[in-house]
Amino acid sequence: MVMASLEQAANLYPIPPGLAIDYGTAGFRAEASTLPSTVFRTGVLAALRSRQTGAVTGLVITASHNPEGDNGIKVADPNGGMLLRDWEAAATALANAPTSEALAEAVQQLAVREGIPAQAPSGTVLLARDTRPSGPALAHAATQGIAAVGATVEDRGVLTTPQLHWMVRATNRAEAATEQDYFRTLAAGFRELLLLAGAGRPPLAPLLVDGANGVGAAKVERLGALLADTGLAFRVRNSGQPGEGRLNAGCGADFVQKEQAPPAGVTLDELRAGRGASLDGDADRVVFYHCDEEGGFKLLDGDKIAVLAAGFVNEQLQALGDEGRRWRVGVVQTAYANGAATDYLRNGLQLEVARTATGVKYLHEVAVQFDVGIYFEANGHGTVLLSAALLEWLHQQSKLEGAPERHTAVRRLLALAGTVNQAVGDALSGLLLVEAVLASRRWSTADWDALYTDLPSRQLKVTVHDRSVITTSHAETRAVTPAGLQDAIDACVAGVSQGRAFVRPSGTENVVRVYAEAAMREQAASLANEVARIVHRLAGGLGTSP
Repeated sequence: MVMASLEQAANLYPIPPGLAIDYGTAGFRAEASTLPSTVFRTGVLAALRSRQTGAVTGLVITASHNPEGDNGIKVADPNGGMLLRDWEAAATALANAPTSEALAEAVQQLAVREGIPAQAPSGTVLLARDTRPSGPALAHAATQGIAAVGATVEDRGVLTTPQLHWMVRATNRAEAATEQDYFRTLAAGFRELLLLAGAGRPPLAPLLVDGANGVGAAKVERLGALLADTGLAFRVRNSGQPGEGRLNAGCGADFVQKEQAPPAGVTLDELRAGRGASLDGDADRVVFYHCDEEGGFKLLDGDKIAVLAAGFVNEQLQALGDEGRRWRVGVVQTAYANGAATDYLRNGLQLEVARTATGVKYLHEVAVQFDVGIYFEANGHGTVLLSAALLEWLHQQSKLEGAPERHTAVRRLLALAGTVNQAVGDALSGLLLVEAVLASRRWSTADWDALYTDLPSRQLKVTVHDRSVITTSHAETRAVTPAGLQDAIDACVAGVSQGRAFVRPSGTENVVRVYAEAAMREQAASLANEVARIVHRLAGGLGTSP
C-alpha cells in the first residue's frame, strides 16, 4: 500500500466539522450530505478486510428504514454476515481520523495489528446501493476508497442489502453469485416446497406487498414474475413510482410495526378481504398483517414468523425419528420477544430458546451455534440457518431409499435452505418462507395467527442525565446498577398477572428504554408507567416524572 496515494485520495473527502460517528449493528448512518468521508474510509476498510482474509467482502450503501434524506453504509464480511466486531472498532477509528495523514497512520496500525503484509492480494469488494437519490455519489466515494488501497471494486448496482450479503457468501463459496442466481436459488427452493405440499393444497391467495417505496419493491415484482406459474401473486404497493410517495414515509415494515396500522396505499377493507406484508427500505425486514374477526388490524411480527418456521422445522426433524432428533434446534430471541411466543416455543414445541442482548449481530452469533438456528426480531429481521454438518447429512440421506414421509422431510429441509437466505435476514426469502409453510400446512393467515395470542405490552422511554448509570446482565433483562433498581422492578412485577418488565439504556442517546407486558392491556400500561417512575427516581431522570 502506498500511503501517499491514500492521503491524496482522502483529501478529496474531508471530514465535516464536528462529525463524530460510530459503526454499529446498522453500520454507519447519518444525514446523507455528511457521509462522503465516512463512505470513502469504509471503502478503505472493506478493501483491507478483503486483503487480510484473501476473500471478497461487500459494501452496501443504505439507511434501511430511515428517512430518504439519510443514508449509510455497512460492510459484509466474507461469510456473507456482518462485519466482525473487532473490525467495527477499526471502522469507527478510520471514519473519525481527523486528517488524511491520521487516516494513513490508522490504516498502517490496522495492517500491522491484523498482519496484512504489503504483498497481500489486492482484494475485491462487491458494492451495491439502494434507491436513495444520494446513493450514486456515495457509491463513487466508496469506489475511490477501495481503489486508494489498491483493491478492485465490482459494482453490482441497485440491490437489497440481503442480496449483496448473499452474493458475497456465494462468491467466496465458489458458487454462481449474480442477481439472477440469487432469484433462481430462492425460486427453486420455493418450488420444491410447494411441490412437496402435495396436489391437494389450496391455491395460493394473493398477497398485498408494501415495498416501502424502496429497493425491495422492484425486486419483489421480479421474484413474483419468476414464480407466477406457481400461483404466487404479489400485488405491490408503494413501489417507488412517481406519485406513490417517498421512501419509508407512512409505509414500510418499521412504520407498520410501530403504528400497528396499515401502510399508505393499503386499506382495511382490502385486508378484510385478504392480507398484506410490508418490507422495510432495504428489504431485510418483513412483517405480515390481516384483519381479525372484528375487522380490526392485526400484525404478525417477527415472533410469529419465528414460531411458524420453528414449528415447520421441528415437524420435519420429528419425521426423521431418532436421527432427526439428534440435531440441535434453537430459537434465539431478545428480551423484546413477546412472552407468549417464548412460552409457545418452549412448552408447545418443546424447543430450546436462547436469549441475547438486543441487536441482530448478537442473535446471529448464537443462532450459528445450533444445527438449525432460527431468529427473527419482532421487527421482522431474521432468518433460518442450517449448519454445514446438517446439510451434508441431509444430502446423503436424500440419496437413500426410505419411507416416503422420511424422504419428504429431507427434501423439505434442503429446499428450506435454498429458500431462506443463509447469510442474513432477508425480506424476500421471508415472504417465500411464510407462503411455503402456510401452503404446506394448508393454513390461512388466521390459522397461523391463532397459534398463540400475544401478551399485551407497552414500551416507554425515560430521559436521564447519564444513561451509563444503568448496567444490565442476563441478556439485558436484569438491572445491575443503580443499586435497588432491580429489586424495585421485581416488586412491581410480582403483583401483576403474567407480568414481566425490564429496562435497558439506549445505545445512542441519554434515555432508558422500559418494556412491560402483562395479561391485560391496562396492567401492561400501568406496569410500564410504574417502572418508568422508578427509573426516573433511581437513575437520574430529567424533567417531570412519568
